[in-house]
Amino acid sequence: MKIMTSILLFLIIFNGCSDKAQNWVILFDGGSVDQWRGYKQNNFPKGGWAVDNGALKTIVGGNRVDIITKDIYENFELVLEWRVSPAGNSGIFYFATEESDYIWQTAPEMQILDDSAHPDGKRAVTSAGSLYDLISPMEKSLKPVGEFNEARIKVKNNQVEHWQNGKKILAYEYGSNTINELIAKSKFKSMPLFAKANAGHVGLQHHGEEVWYRNIRIRKL
Repeated sequence: MKIMTSILLFLIIFNGCSDKAQNWVILFDGGSVDQWRGYKQNNFPKGGWAVDNGALKTIVGGNRVDIITKDIYENFELVLEWRVSPAGNSGIFYFATEESDYIWQTAPEMQILDDSAHPDGKRAVTSAGSLYDLISPMEKSLKPVGEFNEARIKVKNNQVEHWQNGKKILAYEYGSNTINELIAKSKFKSMPLFAKANAGHVGLQHHGEEVWYRNIRIRKL
């Protein structure tokens, strides 16, 4: 037992050192929420989110407040794991600002979803992994509902990639004519601040259903 404990402690220390060497910042370590606050709030919304078995979890029936990182990011790589309850819905936002009433009025979103039971799963452009309502994911593979999936978002010099469970599922150029044309045909066309910021907060959505996020880390590129 002592040997196993020593090995586990070594792995934790080694992984932590490796993260630091690669300039990773731990946004959520399974306990502390110090890196997060509520959207347009000064503090973490404990009435809407809780720490549950090493994961950040939404509280159903609680205060539906999206959470954002305290820091702002421009070029970055974000990695986390997520799972949803049956018919669950959430999203990962980036380039978020607080100039509008709601985070989705400024920030692009990587959709988090139970494709099999939620209505949004019937449309590829709003299914899990999509750039919500703008670009459909390709060649994706989701784990069964209740299991954790890995999401990765990379942004470097306006080149954006969404990854799911180790596979790149979409890519686009932020601010390009192509993406602006897609926005002009979408629900975001009446939102003048949508996808305009070149840097912003990372956000996690409280859509009302249960969602869990864990092992959240980011590094600036």
